[in-house]
Amino acid sequence: MSEDPRQYLNDNEEGTRLAQDGHQARIWTAMPGIVQSVDLTKMTCVVQLAIQGRAEQSDGTLVYKNIALLQDVPIVFPRAGGFTITFPLAAGDEVLVVFASRCIDAWWQNGGYENKPMEFRMHDLSDGFAIPGPSSQPKKIAAISTTEIQIRNDSGDTYLSIVKATKKFGMKNPTTDLKTIMTDLESALNTFATTLAGYGGGGAPATQAQLQAPGAALQAALVPILTNIGALLK
Repeated sequence: MSEDPRQYLNDNEEGTRLAQDGHQARIWTAMPGIVQSVDLTKMTCVVQLAIQGRAEQSDGTLVYKNIALLQDVPIVFPRAGGFTITFPLAAGDEVLVVFASRCIDAWWQNGGYENKPMEFRMHDLSDGFAIPGPSSQPKKIAAISTTEIQIRNDSGDTYLSIVKATKKFGMKNPTTDLKTIMTDLESALNTFATTLAGYGGGGAPATQAQLQAPGAALQAALVPILTNIGALLK
């Protein structure tokens, strides 16, 4: 195998740096990865790290190879206080794999905080956590709002939102918008109320005959509104 020529230099500082480089090469901290399969029952996934490892051949040449698949990587969903936000994590999704500084096997099996490490490995590929979310440039999302928080699909045409300035709630899909629905409903009810106000002078209630026409108009106006509500909630 080839040798690093720096080791022959009469330079203590360079020798120390070389030793540190070798030590750091064995420490895993965090790496982007791509999900290969998901087990939502165990809340784990199989991940292929997206950065290849470098290996030196017997003749000194360097080759780059995919690192072996990471098995049973615990999935990190935002969770606290009895609530969890989950995602339909699937093969092909990108994740950030963060490696624990000590063996996590005992904790993963038993929970709690009195867990003796089953092995004395450190910063090892076996102890990763998969955090969904990071995006490479080919998979980045577009149309990110600068004025509201959204729970959305990647295309951005379906979302739940809260507008920062008005603190109002919003909901939208490709064909229907909550604000439009509520505006149409308000308009239909106002028209009905205005019509009723024209009947029954002196505070007398409107007659059944007088209610038929505006009632039919209100019913006709509510049909598309209810259809849109159904489309929004499906």
